[in-house]
Amino acid sequence: MSMSFDPFSQLDRIAQSVFDTSRQPRLMPVDLFREGDRYVLNADLPGVDPGSVDVDVDGHLLTIRAERTESNRDNSRWLAQERPFGSYVRRFTIGDDVDAQGISATYDNGVLSVMIPIAERAKPRKVQIESLGSNTAKAVTV
Repeated sequence: MSMSFDPFSQLDRIAQSVFDTSRQPRLMPVDLFREGDRYVLNADLPGVDPGSVDVDVDGHLLTIRAERTESNRDNSRWLAQERPFGSYVRRFTIGDDVDAQGISATYDNGVLSVMIPIAERAKPRKVQIESLGSNTAKAVTV
């Protein structure tokens, strides 16, 4: 297997050794969207042990933590090591319009899915409007 010299990867390695970036939290790309009466957050965590994934809600703060352990290859000589290991952390502020008690999560094929239900008080509802001049009533969505 032949590898060509890449000066940028060498600079990357030097910077990593100088600044010890291996101890900083890694990037955790997410998608967040609304689907009906809930928000869905999908986070990419490939190669992460599901037992190391932690989802916490503290007041208005949703925190996702995960850990990918380093490959144990004692008798190997690395030619390239681009898959990061270490801690992953993301924090999201959630508003009063969500039901924090109803938040649930699943982990499948390296994707963490967090379902965040919308609180009943934040859902649209109909308000009955009565006319003072007649006996008819009309429902209006608020």
